[in-house]
Amino acid sequence: MKKIGEILSEEIRSIAIAGHINPDGDCIGSCTALYGYLKKACPAAREIDLYLETVPHELRFLKGVDEAKSSVPENKVYDLVIVCDVSSYERIAVAIPLFDLAKKTVSIDHHISNANFAEINHVEPDASSCAEVLTGLFDPDLIDEKIAESLYTGIINDSGVFQYQNTSPDTMRKAAFLMEKGIDFSRIIEDSFNKKTFAQNRVLGYVLMKAELAFGGQCIVSSLTTEEMDRCGVTRQDLDGIVSRMRFTEGVEVAVFAYETDENVFKLSLRSKERVNVSDVAAHFGGGGHVRAAGCTIAGSAGEVLDKMADVLKGYLSL
Repeated sequence: MKKIGEILSEEIRSIAIAGHINPDGDCIGSCTALYGYLKKACPAAREIDLYLETVPHELRFLKGVDEAKSSVPENKVYDLVIVCDVSSYERIAVAIPLFDLAKKTVSIDHHISNANFAEINHVEPDASSCAEVLTGLFDPDLIDEKIAESLYTGIINDSGVFQYQNTSPDTMRKAAFLMEKGIDFSRIIEDSFNKKTFAQNRVLGYVLMKAELAFGGQCIVSSLTTEEMDRCGVTRQDLDGIVSRMRFTEGVEVAVFAYETDENVFKLSLRSKERVNVSDVAAHFGGGGHVRAAGCTIAGSAGEVLDKMADVLKGYLSL
C-alpha cells in the first residue's frame, strides 16, 4: 500500500479505528490522526468511530480524544475496521468484537513482530512509529494542523524525541514536514513527553531505588506490585517511560521493568542499547515488539518472573 486511499472506496459507509491495550503516545496519536484524516478523505462515509481505552491526561489535548468510545455496541458490523500500532490480534483493546464482525480489516503498524492478523497488513518495521508510517500514507494536502499534532505526538513518543536508534533521516524529514503545518512542537514535547505529575516522579524514584544490576552491570532490573502502585498513588498508565529511564544507566545494555497487572501476573517491558534484540527475548514468553523495545507477560511472583527473564537473558548477554 502506497497511500491509504487504496483501501477506501465509495462502498465503504462505516469505519472503525482502534488501538492496542493500554495505549501509549504513538497509538493514541496514530488513531486520532487517522480519525481526523478519514473525516476529510472519506466524505461518503456516514459513520467514522474511534475506539480507545482510557487516554492519559497528558494526551487529552489531541483532537478527537474526547470523541473516542471505550465500549462497543453489540453485534455492530462496520464496513472497515482499521487497527493502528497493534502487533497482534490479542493486543486489540476494546474493539475485538468489531474486528471479528468487520467486512474488511486493516492493520497499520511498525512492530517487527507483527503477526499479519488482518485481511490487509501494512507494516514498516524500520519506521520509528506507527505515526511515521501514517504520515507517509496520508495525502499531504489533507494533513491539517490538528492531524499534524497527532502524528508528531506519535513520532516523538516512540522515538524518544528522536533519541532512540529507530530514528532515521526519514523520521526527521517527516517530523520537519509536520512542523511546517504550524504545530507548536515545543509544547507538544513538553506536555506529552517531558511533563510528569508528582506521583509519576515519585514512582520513578521508587522503582529506581529498588533497581538492581545483573550480569556484571550489563542489565538493570526492577519491579512494582499492585500493592506498591497503590501505595505510590499511581495506575499502570503512570508507568510509561520508566524502563527507558532505567536504560540510561551507564554500562547497561538491557533494562527490564516488571509491573503487576493481575494477581501474580506481570507485564515486563524490555529496552536495549546496541547488542540485544529484545523482541527475540520477549518472544520466548509469547511477547514481541521491536529490536530495541519489546514486552511480554509472565505469571508468577515478582522475583519468579525476573528470574525467568534472567534465565533467557544470560544467553544473550554472554555473547
